[in-house]
Amino acid sequence: MKYAACIEYDGSAFMGWQFLKHGVSVQAAVEEAISRVANHPVKVICAGRTDTGVHGIGQIIHFESEAPRSLHSWKLGINSNLPDTVTLRWVQETDDSFHARFSAGARRYRYIVLNRDTRPAVLFNRVSWYRNPLDHEAMHEAAQHLMGRQDFTSLRAAGCQAKHAVRELLDISVTREADMIYLDVKANAFLYHMVRNIAGTLFLVGEGKQPTSWIPELMAQKNRRFAGATAPAGGLYFVHVDYPAEFGLPTEYHLPRLAI
Repeated sequence: MKYAACIEYDGSAFMGWQFLKHGVSVQAAVEEAISRVANHPVKVICAGRTDTGVHGIGQIIHFESEAPRSLHSWKLGINSNLPDTVTLRWVQETDDSFHARFSAGARRYRYIVLNRDTRPAVLFNRVSWYRNPLDHEAMHEAAQHLMGRQDFTSLRAAGCQAKHAVRELLDISVTREADMIYLDVKANAFLYHMVRNIAGTLFLVGEGKQPTSWIPELMAQKNRRFAGATAPAGGLYFVHVDYPAEFGLPTEYHLPRLAI
């Protein structure tokens, strides 16, 4: 039997999603919890691997097991065996053809920036921090130049192992609520550090160091060194994954909003 499930986690407690021999990972915690409930070793596949410090609200996984467990038992048992920084939000049976990664149509991230002159304390590791004032409207205008199918080499990390840098950005917006700036990005797929590189690049526009018209020029250069610095991981949240309706997975999601 194949199951799909949604995982939420505090990324500051882990060295990323992917299993590591030398450190704690979300994948290892999830596999251990499911294996205990199944009473046999279980491997999971995720929709998108996240880096050290990146949080997950709507990470989707699939796993297989013939253990006779009800959905309620899976959910209760798995959560009982997960650390406090990870939770399984839902689990359901799915079609054998479902694949958490390859069946995904799009993924959505939110990047949260505390924009004030003093650093966060209560929200440390929950938000990014930018000391200088940012013009979120200018950032939003500049971000619209990233829409559509483009070569994102200029916003691709050096360690990226993707075969090519062409991605399709389906939605991007920058909004503000008091001292919090929210960057929301949806794409068919993402490159290594792509969202954090977008954020760091838009900071230059928001601070007035580059005009909104600079983005097309940057993209045309296809050179990472001309873009902004990679923004910190703590402000990034993996929010949601779109799948074809035929799989019948939940479509509702929520965007994290933080205030102090």
